[in-house]
Amino acid sequence: MKLWQKENSKKTNEIIEKFTVGKDRELDIYLAPYDLLGSMAHAIMLESIELLGKQELGLLLNECKLIYNKSISQGLFQINEGIEDVHSQIEFLLTEKIGDTGKKIHSGRSRNDQVLVDLKMFLRDRIEQVVEHSRLLFDSLIIKSEAHKEDLLPGYTHLQIAMPSSFGLWFGAYAESLVDDLIILSGAYKVVNKNPLGSGAGYGSSFPLNRTLTTSLLGFDDLNYNVVYAQMTRGKMEYVVSSALTNIANTLSRMAMDVCLFNSQNFGYVILADELTTGSSIMPHKKNPDVAEILRGKANKLKALPSEIAFIQSNLPSGYHREMQLIKEIIVPVFDDILECLKIAEFMVSNLQVKKNILDDPKFDLLFSVENVNDLVINGTPFRDAYKEVGGQIEKGEFKPNKNIHHTLEGSIGNLCNDQVKRMMEEATASFNFAKVHEAYEKLLNWEVE
Repeated sequence: MKLWQKENSKKTNEIIEKFTVGKDRELDIYLAPYDLLGSMAHAIMLESIELLGKQELGLLLNECKLIYNKSISQGLFQINEGIEDVHSQIEFLLTEKIGDTGKKIHSGRSRNDQVLVDLKMFLRDRIEQVVEHSRLLFDSLIIKSEAHKEDLLPGYTHLQIAMPSSFGLWFGAYAESLVDDLIILSGAYKVVNKNPLGSGAGYGSSFPLNRTLTTSLLGFDDLNYNVVYAQMTRGKMEYVVSSALTNIANTLSRMAMDVCLFNSQNFGYVILADELTTGSSIMPHKKNPDVAEILRGKANKLKALPSEIAFIQSNLPSGYHREMQLIKEIIVPVFDDILECLKIAEFMVSNLQVKKNILDDPKFDLLFSVENVNDLVINGTPFRDAYKEVGGQIEKGEFKPNKNIHHTLEGSIGNLCNDQVKRMMEEATASFNFAKVHEAYEKLLNWEVE
């Protein structure tokens, strides 16, 4: 069944059908709860402008609740063979049960604004899951940072030993990185969290639709006011979200790379849990960091998403174009990948063992050269003279490190400022205000016609 097909139109060629429908039917299963909630909000709005009667609204809402509670929420919802998409399936189910009243649900809507509102609601939900699992990883990193703040680690620049660091700093660095990642994701969420419903095919409707009402009913922060621009957000919102996700992916890939390096015998700073390693079919001594390597690869793969989306919509004029359907095939599955990466990263961090007293090895003595320079400066030697003096000691092989480091600078070895980092994370997560959406859905699913 096709919502757009006329009585006298010819049967679609099977090859053309497969080519144009693509993966819509399987991906639309993900959109089913949002399409139904959107239909409920739209029906309430239609009744408010007298395009539906109260009795009709009651029938529609009761049937929608049944579909939601007995099919969608139970994971049983399916799109029947021969039905094109989720919009058609829900309209079919409503019409099958309540007759002509079910056919009225599409008044004032296009599949264009339907899929837009579905995708925005889907993205809101998945972003919430990403925030939740990013927060779990953040918490694990902070716990590790506090537990190992006294355990020193070589710091590197240019992959050469530079200055003393610590595992407290290393774990904490990735924790704070996640804070900024979520701040960026919050900006993407704000772009997504605007209601396009009522924009129709991109040019509005002659019906006096109340778009402010559906905005409130669906928990959106605001409207996409201009109906042309509302349709132009298709592709743009996916690009913005995927760009934000790449920041999280970059944090994960860098951390995974560090773990691979630190786990190798040439470094030997950490010990990976057995579950995170595999052996070799020929070398009995091997414990390969396969999980960290796959995490690195999957995270790096995610970084390509914005480019892929950007290329699909290159040089498109305003208005809807069917290429937009291909973007759905990119953005819907990506959340399974990023959530899997976050879960694996959290397990890896939680089970990572660090080695102590690493800097006792004489090969790391030069890490303390700056400490020696600073000691001379504290005792009155001008910095440049102190630098030359210590440099001369190193060249002559006379350098003796002062390992009694005392760093009090905010955010350094002796003053991690993890409490401040946790405060920033609280502020970042609170900025999403997911509770507003949950409250709107709860109200919608319990709506009673007066």
